[in-house]
Amino acid sequence: MPSKNILVFPAGTEISFEIANALKYSKFVRLIGGTSADDHAEFVYGTLVKGFPYIHEEGFLDYLNRVIDEYAIDWIYPAHDSACVWCSEHREEIHAGVIVTDSETVRICRSKKETYRVLAGETFIPRTYESPDEVDAYPVFVKPSVGQGSQGARKIDSRAELERALAQDATLVICEYLPDTEYTVDCFTDRHGELRVAKLRDRQRIRAGISVRSRELPVDDDVQDIADRLNQRLHFRGAWFFQIKKNAAGRYRLMEISPRIPGTMGLSRNLGINFPMLTLFDFWNMDVEILENHYDILLDRAFYSAYSLGLRYSHIYLDYDDTLVVDGKVNGFLMMYLYQAVSAGKRIHLLSKHIGDLREDLRRFRVAEQLFDEICVIRQEEQKSDYIAHTDAIFIDDSFAERQRVQRACGIPVFDLDMIESLIDWRI
Repeated sequence: MPSKNILVFPAGTEISFEIANALKYSKFVRLIGGTSADDHAEFVYGTLVKGFPYIHEEGFLDYLNRVIDEYAIDWIYPAHDSACVWCSEHREEIHAGVIVTDSETVRICRSKKETYRVLAGETFIPRTYESPDEVDAYPVFVKPSVGQGSQGARKIDSRAELERALAQDATLVICEYLPDTEYTVDCFTDRHGELRVAKLRDRQRIRAGISVRSRELPVDDDVQDIADRLNQRLHFRGAWFFQIKKNAAGRYRLMEISPRIPGTMGLSRNLGINFPMLTLFDFWNMDVEILENHYDILLDRAFYSAYSLGLRYSHIYLDYDDTLVVDGKVNGFLMMYLYQAVSAGKRIHLLSKHIGDLREDLRRFRVAEQLFDEICVIRQEEQKSDYIAHTDAIFIDDSFAERQRVQRACGIPVFDLDMIESLIDWRI
């Protein structure tokens, strides 16, 4: 099967980054990002189309279709709830396929009030209140009717506090207070309407509405029943998820549903269940099998940094002792960078005052000599700066004194080990 061009929009969301991580090594996919803002997508997508109007601005559809035509886009992968709604509603006008379920299901899921209205009568729907007059006990819980994650959701302890909250946002949904841990259930429904996967995970730590610490848990009968009922009542296709909490009586209650990839689906991906890829295959009308590993797995994530350097160079000079090999171990992070540099056509010079047989030690650590364009061992009294023959070069060494001499003598940028991260290109 030939590879297909997939536009991920908007490309700067955590949803987009999970889609990219899930698909970046697939031979069936060429990923292209699209963004309306200057954001982290610049450090994720090798091909990134900027300048999109915001999705509800006039001209968005025309701009989108021009990009689709110019880049021969086959499919759009929406990476935000609002993008899912818009793409589902404009499916017939878009010049490419859209990886999202039908517009009615998307519309229902986008509004918590509408979700609760459509599913009224189901035992797992939390008790809701139309006004403060209906509330018979505090605390209660309020959340925006349209939103994602836990953003804007909070506990309310009194009528006065509730009235103040409603004065600021009259669309808030008032629910019974659910004191227990919040859980997410990641699901996959195929084009025949069969629920193929339901995976439960907790949300141990939340940051900006996103689960940043999560562990897989067994799916009990109550969770499976909720997943089955939701799959029967709504029309899902591909990946989707819902969030639940237990009430004071220990019964699960539905928080929200979303017909898209969540950013923390990577937990299941690292068990073997690649939800974004399964979804693509299903939209390509292919039957899929589920292959899952079984072991305990915990996901924890934090901010990471990516850098853009205004630096052009063709040669890399680097040290061996305490640089390429540190504490008797190969520096894997540096090796990742060096292989990336080889792919970019840069030439690597190993420049060392190593005592012993350097080539034998490289073989002992299973570092291929062919990685280097030059291997040069110099005497202890010599200066490395005398062996640097190029000006379009950088120098990597753990020694401050060596870096200082090279910078002064050669005028090239010098890097300690803690600076290697700024040289990595994370783009796909």
